[in-house]
Amino acid sequence: MRRQILITVLFFLVGLSAKAQCAMCRAALQSDTDNSMAQGVNNGILYLMIIPYILVGIVIFYIYKTQRKADSQ
Repeated sequence: MRRQILITVLFFLVGLSAKAQCAMCRAALQSDTDNSMAQGVNNGILYLMIIPYILVGIVIFYIYKTQRKADSQ
């Protein structure tokens, strides 16, 4: 059980660099010669994506701790 949890946590913590944009954002950013704005948009997307994973991780940790406490009693 502990090994499965560790593998799951590592799976979510070790992510590949994702470069994703909606079609309109991509068209607007490709027309610009400076790539710093496109890089900023990509970083913003990644930061917004990580919040749900952190929240789900907190909920799973809380459930694990309460379940472990209930089992020990």
